[in-house]
Amino acid sequence: MSEVGICPTITVCGEALVDLVPTGAQTFGARLGGGPFNVAVTVGRLGSPVGFCSRISTDPFGEQLIAALTASGVNVELVQRGPEPTTLAVTGIDPDGSARYTFYADGTADRLVTGPGPLPESVAAVSFGTLSLVFEPGASVYADLLCRSHDEGRLTVLDPNIRPAVFPDDYRRRFVDLLSAVDVVKVSDDDVYWLGQGLDGTTPEQWLERGVAAIVTTHGADGLSVRTPRLHVQVPGRGVPVADTIGAGDTVHGALLHWFADHELLSRTSVAALDGGQWQGALEFAARAAAVTVSRPGADPPWASQLTGD
Repeated sequence: MSEVGICPTITVCGEALVDLVPTGAQTFGARLGGGPFNVAVTVGRLGSPVGFCSRISTDPFGEQLIAALTASGVNVELVQRGPEPTTLAVTGIDPDGSARYTFYADGTADRLVTGPGPLPESVAAVSFGTLSLVFEPGASVYADLLCRSHDEGRLTVLDPNIRPAVFPDDYRRRFVDLLSAVDVVKVSDDDVYWLGQGLDGTTPEQWLERGVAAIVTTHGADGLSVRTPRLHVQVPGRGVPVADTIGAGDTVHGALLHWFADHELLSRTSVAALDGGQWQGALEFAARAAAVTVSRPGADPPWASQLTGD
């Protein structure tokens, strides 16, 4: 596990929230989550130095979120705190284990984040996604940080992680406008479908034309793929009993960041130069990590020791 005080090489930016997950016919259990939170936890548990940039409530849920981050080895020096409540996501689980979400986010802490100032010089990669680029005023803060990080030469990764119930139609335009500052896009098949509705410039091929170096796509039980301007690689999913899919895509995102760091490839130039064999290794590692997450309830990414020898 990475030490909490160590200078991060990866900074994950975005919301931390609480998922209310069904535990019975009329009962729910509280589980810590949020796409960026899950990504940061994944990276920390796998052993890469990682920090989290967000605003987290001082309420009891917020204290649990901070404790969980630090327990997973995540540096929280860039986390702002405030008295506003924690965002809640009420989760419904479909028969196939896929998740549906309803969000309670008005006036919550994470959307009131302010600019963090200069990132530590040690940060080589910056990750963004999910609600953090939708809910204002924080969305503009994160968008500015994304563009600045790209201008500073850091590897930038974006997972739109579409939630149709709360994502406005004009998010498609924001997504397209941000692509010139994004090196790696991580999406699901559902994300690709939603983003492609009603706006030119929102097909993966067009994203590559706008300068994206790689698009990693999750295909549910069918595995993962990556498309770059030079190649296309796909790996199968791993057959495991599925408790639910909460956090599966976030685990893929975090596992890829860790794989890049672990192989000393955590830069825009290095990722753009990856060959088919390297991408296959990265995707297979991410698929192994996600298989652990879907095999247990809620977003509970694996520790490095749980992947050893698998």
